[in-house]
Amino acid sequence: MRKRIVLLIIGLVFIAGFAVAQVPEPSGGAPVKIYPLPQGEEAAPISITANGQALPVSLCYVSAYPYNRRWPGHQRTKDQREEAYFARLAGTGPIVFQYKPARPFSACVIRPLSAKVTPEVKDGVITFTLPHPGGYTVELDGTHNALHLFVDPPMDYTVSPNAKGVHYFGPGVHHVGILNLKDDETVYIDEGAVVYGSIHVDKVQRIRILGRGILDNSENVEEILFKVENLGDGTVDVGNSRRDHTIHLVDSSDIEIEGITIRDSLVYNIAGFGCSNTTIKNIKTIGCWRYNSDGIDLHNCRNAHVSGCFVRTYDDSLCAKGHTGYRFDTCEDILFENCVIWNDWGKGLEIGAETRAEHLRRIVFRNCDIIHLTGPAIDIMNVDYGRVHDVTFEDIRVEYDPVIQRPTLQKDDETPFIADPNSTYMPPAICFDIVKHAEYSGGLDRRGYIYDITLRNIRIHADRMPPSSFKGYDDEHAVYNVTVDGLFLNDKRITTPEEAKFHIGEHVRNIKIQ
Repeated sequence: MRKRIVLLIIGLVFIAGFAVAQVPEPSGGAPVKIYPLPQGEEAAPISITANGQALPVSLCYVSAYPYNRRWPGHQRTKDQREEAYFARLAGTGPIVFQYKPARPFSACVIRPLSAKVTPEVKDGVITFTLPHPGGYTVELDGTHNALHLFVDPPMDYTVSPNAKGVHYFGPGVHHVGILNLKDDETVYIDEGAVVYGSIHVDKVQRIRILGRGILDNSENVEEILFKVENLGDGTVDVGNSRRDHTIHLVDSSDIEIEGITIRDSLVYNIAGFGCSNTTIKNIKTIGCWRYNSDGIDLHNCRNAHVSGCFVRTYDDSLCAKGHTGYRFDTCEDILFENCVIWNDWGKGLEIGAETRAEHLRRIVFRNCDIIHLTGPAIDIMNVDYGRVHDVTFEDIRVEYDPVIQRPTLQKDDETPFIADPNSTYMPPAICFDIVKHAEYSGGLDRRGYIYDITLRNIRIHADRMPPSSFKGYDDEHAVYNVTVDGLFLNDKRITTPEEAKFHIGEHVRNIKIQ
């Protein structure tokens, strides 16, 4: 009898435990994994849940307005930045969020608009459902103090902390300065970790940078080599300062970077020079407010694939470029796809401006959302001698705010940025230009080419058509054979250069819109 009672109790406990484990998620939700804040990480004052679970929110700083300056010897002042927020979690979706802002608001917009997320507001609580992994923003009454949500897909790999060649950063705070990797090494940043420092790779093979944690570059500052006068005149040499990119890859191959969030880069978030066979996937860049904090720039690289990234930058976002001094004299076979871009200064999807490569070719930008911009959305600026050709931009969606502040260069310390609430400025949608630049061309007289370019299914979300421009250098160094196959203003197909507001400058041939 006693044995039967024990078995009965065990059975009841098992059933109760099973019932607890099977509590259904909120309507429309799916299981999620919430990432903890690293110990010592300051929590943002944001109240939000994901499928009923409290979601910790991290703090970062972003540019408050588009005010730039030639940087040598002079960094942006902190009053030119503002707080923003980001939260990290994993799940396949759909995921139901409930967000209670601490301040009153009139309008809530969730981007990218292509995700078709409609928030519902009741008693000051915003409820919305994100359909799948990706990078999203929740914006209240405009762009300031936005909340960024980074939903990772579940990890399909494991990394052992004791494996040979593994730099394993577990939960907590780590300070590494500059971490130089060797052949066959892996960096793993746990979801509960923040690593302060930079990662450098020079002439190595088979390296991986993985995880779901944060790589923070805020402790990285410039080393000023000598004083430069007239900092505001736009003509100074940038060689008076030494600065380190957050992830700096040089003449290396078989590189995988996946999953991490990069915060507060001093210069480029990820800079590749002369690299081959590179995969960059599901990277989030946030907190870029210092000068020239580009997103992912690939110089003279071959066979690179960048996908599923959220890139908010204070300079160019996704770029293919050319520089001398590296092992390849071409930049080719590059694919950027499925990315979300927020550009606070500079250009969204770009080839150039530096084009010191014999060819920049077979480059594709595909299925990307540009949710905010201050400069050209799609840009090819050839200031050197490269032949830029066989390039495709397809399935690109560009969201224009009703009011966009005109980017301004700061001339002196005393002049503040003055916002214009009635600004009618619209950044160009498309800009292709061959030009000799006083600084970037480096005194070289050899000019390049732009030809055989395809733009397919380019969708502009705006209240009017933004301008575009095309201009060559001379009859030989021209912009030619550009095909626009599907340009839309909202749902209206644009079929003439006049409707498209195309400015066709000198030395441009065979621009077709259909």
